[in-house]
Amino acid sequence: MTKTIAFYGSSLLSAYWNGAATYYRGIIRALHARGYQTTFYEPDVYDRQKNRDIDPPDWARVVVYDGTVEALRKVAAEAAQYDIVVKASGVGFEDDLILSEVMAAARPGALRIFWDVDAPATLAEMRGAPDHALRRWLPDLDMVLTYGGGEPVIAAYQGFGAKACVPVYNALDPSTHHPVPPEPRFACDMAFLGNRLPDRDKRVAEFFTRAAALLPDQHFILGGNGWHDVAMPGNVQKLGHVPTAQHNALNCSPRMVLNVARDSMAVNGFSPATRVFEAAGAGACLVTDAWEGIELFLTPNEEVLVARDGADVAEFVRSVTPEQAQRIGQAALRRVLAHHTYDQRAAQTDELFRLHAARMEAAE
Repeated sequence: MTKTIAFYGSSLLSAYWNGAATYYRGIIRALHARGYQTTFYEPDVYDRQKNRDIDPPDWARVVVYDGTVEALRKVAAEAAQYDIVVKASGVGFEDDLILSEVMAAARPGALRIFWDVDAPATLAEMRGAPDHALRRWLPDLDMVLTYGGGEPVIAAYQGFGAKACVPVYNALDPSTHHPVPPEPRFACDMAFLGNRLPDRDKRVAEFFTRAAALLPDQHFILGGNGWHDVAMPGNVQKLGHVPTAQHNALNCSPRMVLNVARDSMAVNGFSPATRVFEAAGAGACLVTDAWEGIELFLTPNEEVLVARDGADVAEFVRSVTPEQAQRIGQAALRRVLAHHTYDQRAAQTDELFRLHAARMEAAE
């Protein structure tokens, strides 16, 4: 089985306004260790290239193309050279055109995949647009992979004509996210790191802002883009964009770290954010808003604290001691190292690729 992959996504080199970067890096790096050679094609848009947080890696070839249709068509034609062709969701530049051009260019016999890093949003788009490009292409693709979502997502994709839909969940890359010494500048009672997004605003207001307002004597930290003009209680310190290289310190320094799911992710369940594994990998005491399927990844009250609302978050901050927080964080670290690393996700993905190759050979 040959193992060359053309991967068309948002960005491998920059996590700036690109929450999928850690996921892409973890999966592609782990697949490289299994013998896969990946070329990642990313457009030069949204100032991501000006805000790179890694250099071009030795475990993938990266092609950055201009944000023009002409450049897009040129790199899409290169899909014909590869054994596996992947179009990811949320590239952020001419997504429908990339899908059509790339899949049309794929050579006969190539494995053609749509890799959805935001399945709830993609499915909502397709429900509202009968002529959606992905709806047209799904019956011709070999499989859909998603980084989250349980049976509702699988059933929805199959209902749209997907031959197969398999979740390949977020995970931990222990080489990049791990415990480090705490830094005084990030010391606080609770930290939340996440870009401001329309379908997370209300949940952040409930689980973070309300909790901070209920505890005026406690120190809260807010990191991420888009919060500069949002009113916050006086005990909240805004950091703005936090580069990936500082995430370990931000996770290791507070007494607790908060995860707040987007509305669509919470509704669909089984969609742990990258931050969940980053925090657990650093040994942080993680508090998350409640969503279906959390116990598949971390055990509530032992490896993670689950809050129903802002009052619950405030009670955790008020009552959980540093010693208790440390025990929970260490338990989470042990769990993710044992069951939720990108090496394990890559093993799953490799098996999917091999099974497809075997079916193709049997059909010849």
